[in-house]
Amino acid sequence: MSVPYAKLPLWVEYGLIPLINLVVAFLVAGLVVLLVGESPIRAATLLVQGAFGYGEGLGFTLYYATNFIFTGLAVAVAFHCGLFNIGGEGQAYIGGLGVAIVALALDGIFPWFLTLPFAILAGALFGAAWAFIPGYLQAKRGSHVVITTIMFNFIASSVMVYMLVEVLKPIGSMAPQTETFLPGAHIPTLDWLLGIFGLDIGGAPFNLTFVIALVAAFLVWLLIWRTRLGFEIRTMGASPTAARYAGIKEVRIIIITMLISGGLAGMMALNPIMGDQDRLQLDFVAGAGFVGIAVALMGRSHPVGIIPAAILFGMLYQGGAEIAFEMPEISRDMITIIQGLVILFAGALENMFRPAITTFFATLSGAGRRSEATAAGE
Repeated sequence: MSVPYAKLPLWVEYGLIPLINLVVAFLVAGLVVLLVGESPIRAATLLVQGAFGYGEGLGFTLYYATNFIFTGLAVAVAFHCGLFNIGGEGQAYIGGLGVAIVALALDGIFPWFLTLPFAILAGALFGAAWAFIPGYLQAKRGSHVVITTIMFNFIASSVMVYMLVEVLKPIGSMAPQTETFLPGAHIPTLDWLLGIFGLDIGGAPFNLTFVIALVAAFLVWLLIWRTRLGFEIRTMGASPTAARYAGIKEVRIIIITMLISGGLAGMMALNPIMGDQDRLQLDFVAGAGFVGIAVALMGRSHPVGIIPAAILFGMLYQGGAEIAFEMPEISRDMITIIQGLVILFAGALENMFRPAITTFFATLSGAGRRSEATAAGE
């Protein structure tokens, strides 16, 4: 095996390389800020302060991060099977439909802690069902999952418009949204959690869904690295030929992986629908399905990496709003450019520095072995 593709220590693979890519992305973003006549240092300060400098900002950062943890996990599970599921946006949309149906049906009957398990199940089942068809077409017909999942995003959007306008909209209402849920479908905020540290989240919708996302991350780790099914998924992703030779049923693994991936994306809907808006509205996903792709890439498809990557993008969303408010010359479009640069270096260009880093560590390793041999000879 050539040196650029040699195995690196885990701390380099999952820590150093993503960090270098992130630093380069922010350096390039700083040049963009400089070109419009603003101070990159002041912009960076506002970014961090707006995201972490006070309770409400931190609450919004973690709220956004919750969405990205779910969608990042969804993309990561598919990655491990060699599948590129870019349909998280549509799967979250349809998952939201399931969450809203449960909330509307049970909000006046049960308290929130009894409604929540049914909503989690409904979001996961509806999201999984939406991912099943692309998974089946990939497994049975060879239809590429990238094409089918992105097409299903548009179909899901149209389905949501129809359901909100023709079916779920209250009589006499003009807005394409459901009625507001009763308290039995309101997920409580975690203001007490940050309150332990003397922080007041104010109007931030940081809620219990964050804990559910962390539990989901742990369960994904267990699934992928501690179960037979996870081993089959990783084997299929590493070498479909070897997997078939080992007796692993390709059709079964592809469909199951897409079901799990879609279910995770569907659970993302809990956060905005029951934790913030307390109703089902159009565009509640707000691009989280696509951000999940970058989160999975930056996190190396591992839950331990996905969680900080999700918080990073939560910081970009919340801190970016702070920059746009305090520095009028930097518009929301420029914040999107900065986010795009992070995605570019974390995704498309993530291997830019890998050959040099691998060569460096291979040289260190070779020098260490020569030193040990010399000492042994003496």
